[in-house]
Amino acid sequence: MQTRLTGAVLVTGAGGFIGSHLVARLVAHGHRVRAFCRYNSRADRGALEWLPRDLLREVEVVFGDLRDSESVGAAATDAGTVFHLGAQVAIPYSYVNPRDFVETNLTGTLNVSEAARRTGVARIVHVSSSEVYGSAQRVPIAEDHPLEPQSPYAATKLGAEKLARAFGLSFGVPTTIVRPFNTYGPHQSARALLPTVVAQALISDELRLGAVDTRRDLTYVADTVAGLLAAAATPAAAGRTIQFGTGTDVSGTELVDLVGEALGRPLRIVRDEARLRPPDSEVRRLVSDPSLAHELLGWRAQVGLREGIEQTIGWVRSGLGRLRPEEYAV
Repeated sequence: MQTRLTGAVLVTGAGGFIGSHLVARLVAHGHRVRAFCRYNSRADRGALEWLPRDLLREVEVVFGDLRDSESVGAAATDAGTVFHLGAQVAIPYSYVNPRDFVETNLTGTLNVSEAARRTGVARIVHVSSSEVYGSAQRVPIAEDHPLEPQSPYAATKLGAEKLARAFGLSFGVPTTIVRPFNTYGPHQSARALLPTVVAQALISDELRLGAVDTRRDLTYVADTVAGLLAAAATPAAAGRTIQFGTGTDVSGTELVDLVGEALGRPLRIVRDEARLRPPDSEVRRLVSDPSLAHELLGWRAQVGLREGIEQTIGWVRSGLGRLRPEEYAV
């Protein structure tokens, strides 16, 4: 059973890949949306800029910093539901500057949880990551799989979800933790595998990539967003941890072949050492068991990988320059 969200809906990380799609879906459903974006002197709203102008006019965009309790607290005023997506997310950069990940992902979650506690938010949907599992010890991965983060990024995501859960248990802040498996689709940056494969393939038959033997469960962004909305609106999801995935996985090599098929020509992979994770930090395989999401929320991935690849190719082709395919995006 699902209920309609009440009050204003706050989305942290609204200028990010998934956040921008979530904002668009919330507006389409008639919600009053407050989009929290990281402050910058250009008033750059990130991926929100790719939304239609008429839709974006319906959104209250506020700038701040998750590390700043005052700006987070102000953004949470009168919010009935909080989708907490805001985070430092680039795994390669977490090897360079792990402190930024600790401060943003942990302190930011503390500030969101405290603000929700003070204002009486009806539900927080805290967005974690499948990276908290580390390499699969058994497949498919269910929510009770051991948690073994292998990068500074993953460690902070696990710490953040544990902090969010502790606030729920200690102070009654109603929190649902969600762990999306690798989401892909329009608006994603070239630091992720599929958009960098597509962007490079549109200008060359030769692709410079890192590890291509690892396997991931790729979930189209519209499906992930549908899961987030269901998690917020389903009373039985309060206090639960739920993951979203397709239940199938694909290797980097297989993904390149699928992109080549979609473009109608073979692609050749060249190993780029700069794109490799430290060996012991590489997650070899992630594949979800989505049973709980289906049982609790009625959620199931709807978009097949080939269809999702076609949608992603169309979006990358429409604005290839913004992804700078000739560069390595950390």
